[in-house]
Amino acid sequence: MRYEERTKLTVVRALVPVAILISSPVLLIAGAPIRRRYLRYVYRDENPQILDKKRGWVSVHYFVITSRLLKWLCWPTESLARLALRRR
Repeated sequence: MRYEERTKLTVVRALVPVAILISSPVLLIAGAPIRRRYLRYVYRDENPQILDKKRGWVSVHYFVITSRLLKWLCWPTESLARLALRRR
């Protein structure tokens, strides 16, 4: 998506939280592994950058990764995973 496409950016910014809320039961139960796998998918070598300022391009993944709602919903399982790793 190009920076100049303001309507598309606005729609994406509005729909990303809706999609995260729809998937919230799954994220509350298994959010940490899902988020880690998603980040590996987005940042793998053959993928284009999620934010390319030189070409004026932004990916939808940028809005998902920077979402505070996603981070908040994945927090319980991430903290449980950290607690389990400490007790080993």
